[in-house]
Amino acid sequence: MVNEWKGEVVSIQVGEQAGSPMIALKEARAVVGRGLEGDRYFKRVGTYSDRPDPGRDVTLIESEAVEALERDLKIKLDAKDTRRNIVTKGVPLNHLVAKRFMVGDVLLQGIRLCEPCSYLESLTKQGVKNGLVHRGGLRAQILNGGTIRVGDIVKPDRVTARASRGN
Repeated sequence: MVNEWKGEVVSIQVGEQAGSPMIALKEARAVVGRGLEGDRYFKRVGTYSDRPDPGRDVTLIESEAVEALERDLKIKLDAKDTRRNIVTKGVPLNHLVAKRFMVGDVLLQGIRLCEPCSYLESLTKQGVKNGLVHRGGLRAQILNGGTIRVGDIVKPDRVTARASRGN
């Protein structure tokens, strides 16, 4: 059952500007309506910053998707090369569209899948775009701020989980 999972934050990255290398952090402050402090979208200098959207607050990707890219297509990427803010392990991100979930003490709402684009491929390697279709991660909105740390537990929001079970 989708509500029975529990995962963790494997890494956190921010990019200071559009196209700049991602910087790995041990923790990042999540701010409602802004994103992760220090990130290009928090600063409003990301590639798509001219198109405001709550789905730009934070992006997540499964470490399992990065591993599958290497296993299946022999394309090796570091977590930061995916240009996603948070890399998770054991989290069914595709199932979290329109769902609330916790990352440590921070409440997020899945907005839509974060499908890979040609821009990502231009910054990484040929084949990345097709290799990450439907497993490129999740765009999420920050509903309550706080600090996200590497090692934090990621799990369904209790209220959302209860509602989907009919309790």
